[in-house]
Amino acid sequence: MTVRMDSESQHIEVHKFYAGAVLGVCFLSLVLQAFLNRFSPRFQTLELPLLAVAYFGLSRRNSITGLLLGTVVGLLQDGISHTPIGLYGIAKGFIGYIASSIGARLDTEHPISRFILMFLFFHVHQILLALMMRLLLTQHAPFFTFHLLIASLINSGIAVFLFAGLDRLRKQ
Repeated sequence: MTVRMDSESQHIEVHKFYAGAVLGVCFLSLVLQAFLNRFSPRFQTLELPLLAVAYFGLSRRNSITGLLLGTVVGLLQDGISHTPIGLYGIAKGFIGYIASSIGARLDTEHPISRFILMFLFFHVHQILLALMMRLLLTQHAPFFTFHLLIASLINSGIAVFLFAGLDRLRKQ
C-alpha cells in the first residue's frame, strides 16, 4: 500500500500585512519594552520584542526574513537596554528563524499551539542568552529559574491575546 501526499494538500498560507504594520509593531514593542522597564521592575518579565518577532516569524513563514527581522529587533533592543550589543540580536535572530521554519510546516493559528510555541520560544531565547553570557562574557547566568517559568507563562498567555489582535493587521 502506497500513501501519496500532494504538495497542494499541505499548503499553508503565507500572510501579508498592511504597509508598515511589521515595522510599526516592532518599533512599538521596543518603545513599550523600554518605557515599561524604566517605569517598574515588575514589567521586566515581559518580552514584547520577542513576541513581535515570534508572531511575524510564524505568520510570514520565510526563514530569511524571520532571521533578519529577529536580528534587527534584537540589535535595537541591545541598543536601548543595558546588555552588550549582539546578545539579543543573536537570540532573537535565532528565534525568528526557528519561528519561520515552524510556521512554514505547521498551522499555528490555534491558541493552544500559539501558547505552547511561545512557551518554548521564550525558554530557547533565555537558554541562548544564558549560553552567550557564560561563553562570551564569562558571566554567570541561570539557564532556568522559577522566575523564568513564571515569566514564560505570562508571556505565553499574553501572546495568545496579542497574536489574535495582530491577526487583524493581515491583508485579506
